Amino acid sequence: MKNKDALGRYGEALAARFLMQHGWELLDRNWRCQAGELDIVAQRNGIVAVCEVKTRSSLRFGSPLEAVTPEKAQRLRRLAALWLAANGGKRQQVRIDVISVLVDSAGLTQLHHVEGVL
Repeated sequence: MKNKDALGRYGEALAARFLMQHGWELLDRNWRCQAGELDIVAQRNGIVAVCEVKTRSSLRFGSPLEAVTPEKAQRLRRLAALWLAANGGKRQQVRIDVISVLVDSAGLTQLHHVEGVL
């Protein structure tokens, strides 16, 4: 496994733990279809959040949040609709969240959950 892949999996595990600690129920992780993949789908208080997790080891190439381009946002909306269709149709409220994980060289982590960004 490449270092980048390992860092991404680590960030997704931290994000999943963070969501559960804050009362979210994980509905899916790494859900795949022909159109792509969703990192985390979680639910709390009638809200379904499709969470894109972006993990970086430095800010050299910008913040993790900056990695979610308008094209990526459009793809996430399509994937969210496909996930809903595959998992029982409509829910009360669905939104797209981004979870930014920054892990420095000492292993210190900063996690930021931005709700309803897209």
